[in-house]
Amino acid sequence: MKIEIKKFGELSAIELYELLRLRTEVFVVEQNCVYNDIDGMDQQGLHVLAKVGGRIIGYTRLLKAGTRFESASIGRMVVDKDYRFKGYAREIMEHSVDYIHKSWNASLIHISAQQYLKGFYSSIGFKIVTEPYLEDGIPHVGMDIEVSGVN
Repeated sequence: MKIEIKKFGELSAIELYELLRLRTEVFVVEQNCVYNDIDGMDQQGLHVLAKVGGRIIGYTRLLKAGTRFESASIGRMVVDKDYRFKGYAREIMEHSVDYIHKSWNASLIHISAQQYLKGFYSSIGFKIVTEPYLEDGIPHVGMDIEVSGVN
């Protein structure tokens, strides 16, 4: 797996199409959740593209502190169903956390995690910081990770 991080304007038309297709395929179709995925924050974020054979199989969106949450955040974590349970999600998340910490000098990172995935995120080091809440009709919890060390 190859990981690339790009600003919105650096994405090729094909990459943008592929990442939006993947997000829609999982969040809208697979999870049967009608919501506005194109939320106006893509232009402000960095896009973590996980590729196998040149194809995007996983993704996260990184947002600086003050964009969506008070702290820097990771969102839109997604892995193509044919590539799940192979360690890709963990590698993408760890890479995303490391990038935010080193490049943005952030020591606190927030996610809005689907509640059924709290065990996965906890295994990476995230801790639950909110009561459960509904986001787009799906139970979520707010989770934070504190990152320390030399940048």
